[in-house]
Amino acid sequence: MESLRRIIVGVTGASGAVYARRTLEALRDAGVETHLILSRASEMTIRYELDMSGAEIAALADYRYAIGDVGAPVASGSFKTMGMLIVPCSVKTMSEIATGVTSTLLSRAADVVLKERRQLALMVRETPLHLGHLRTMTSLAEMGAIIAPPLPAFYAEPQSIDELVDQSVGRTLDLFDIDTPLTKRWGEDLEKGRRNL
Repeated sequence: MESLRRIIVGVTGASGAVYARRTLEALRDAGVETHLILSRASEMTIRYELDMSGAEIAALADYRYAIGDVGAPVASGSFKTMGMLIVPCSVKTMSEIATGVTSTLLSRAADVVLKERRQLALMVRETPLHLGHLRTMTSLAEMGAIIAPPLPAFYAEPQSIDELVDQSVGRTLDLFDIDTPLTKRWGEDLEKGRRNL
């Protein structure tokens, strides 16, 4: 039987809507079925940063669920997925997940992914971080989540903002064993990684 290629994508109101758009495009190109949850604040950020509507972003996904639809398939552990990626992830959503307070479908789906021991990656967007943020991240890491802030990889010699975004998205999708052409790999695509210095 072919392995299941289905993933949940959550999008919060944190800055970085471009990461969400590029993630959905990359997953579509990779043939991965996407189940999208947009927070209310994300729709505002999408409009500000991309001049797009939530509906336009949702058109990139296979399925979309309303933030209040706690009866959606992704709210149940019996609905099998590869896991969940929250891109970008706000500190508010991160904190909800860490405390088990699942007031929306987005945080409920993340909680389900953790309890089922599936992969949960959070592209947390905040800086600087205070001690409470760091403790919350530690708590989530102890529960099995991966904290994956979208940080620039200058070793890949990016020539544009799009290339910076692609590298972060590609590396995060690597966490789910989803191979895409977005990532420039050290020692493979990047000749410098083969040098003996």
